[in-house]
Amino acid sequence: MDELGTEPQQKRLPNYLLDAAGISIERMPMLNVIFDRMAASCTDSLQPMAGTPCYFSVSGISNGRVGDIIKEYEGNALAAVLYAERWDARVLIMLDRDFVFTMVEALFGSDGAEPPIDVERAFSNIELRLVHVLFERFAKALQSAFAATADVTFRLERVETAMASLAIGRSGNMSICANIMLQALYRGGQMFLIIPHSVLNPLRQKLAHVVVSDGRAADPNWREQMESEVQRTEVTLNAVLDERMITLDDVAKFHVGQVLELDATPRTLARLESNNQVLFWCQIGQLDGYYAMQVADPVDQKREFVDDILSR
Repeated sequence: MDELGTEPQQKRLPNYLLDAAGISIERMPMLNVIFDRMAASCTDSLQPMAGTPCYFSVSGISNGRVGDIIKEYEGNALAAVLYAERWDARVLIMLDRDFVFTMVEALFGSDGAEPPIDVERAFSNIELRLVHVLFERFAKALQSAFAATADVTFRLERVETAMASLAIGRSGNMSICANIMLQALYRGGQMFLIIPHSVLNPLRQKLAHVVVSDGRAADPNWREQMESEVQRTEVTLNAVLDERMITLDDVAKFHVGQVLELDATPRTLARLESNNQVLFWCQIGQLDGYYAMQVADPVDQKREFVDDILSR
């Protein structure tokens, strides 16, 4: 009998050893990128909904046992169980009370003048329904964050208020816990994303290398439509040959037939403006019986700013 075993068994042996050792966050830098992307996606997703800016940021990533993390927030959080069919696994998203109450106030137009809620009470039906919508958006944000690493879809399976019902494996199983902070209305809250090690182990090789986007548009159809709409957009242009400052008294004395003298000459360049923004310096002339503008020089915005300051 061969003591070293067959060649396929030898190749699988390092993987078995790594699986037994658990997930090392330092050896998987792509995890930081994924959670940062999720935080940024959450910020963008809630911007149209909230009447006040809401910012999400990753404050830390740690290893821990699922049971210990859940037990710490018993009765003080809402949790969602997300099912990933491709992995046949579940992950958790937990929101503490401060997070829930802050988001409720932000989404209903509060300006933060009222003190935060400091009463131990059950979550209302309105709060639960609103949090359900938030969990769906967070699931899409997580799915988008994983897109560069794994083609996976997260489906919101259920929302729980009792932490004892959050069974996604044995309570002693190790997991990754990402702490994402919310800042809004001069207060905030915490979101906890819990992913078991068993889910991440098959992705260990991909998570060991940071994948940087090449910057190309992910949806070429959207890009083409955007370019088409921009090119079709109508803008109003104004040509200004010369300006002079006069008093309101002089304006009141205007009469029919009066000639207003300008300092412009036939060689003076007119400036072409749009929405009070100078675009080009142009030569003015006639073409087929109409006034015409020929672009002579683009406008240097920095130079124009400096000249305007020096002339005062």
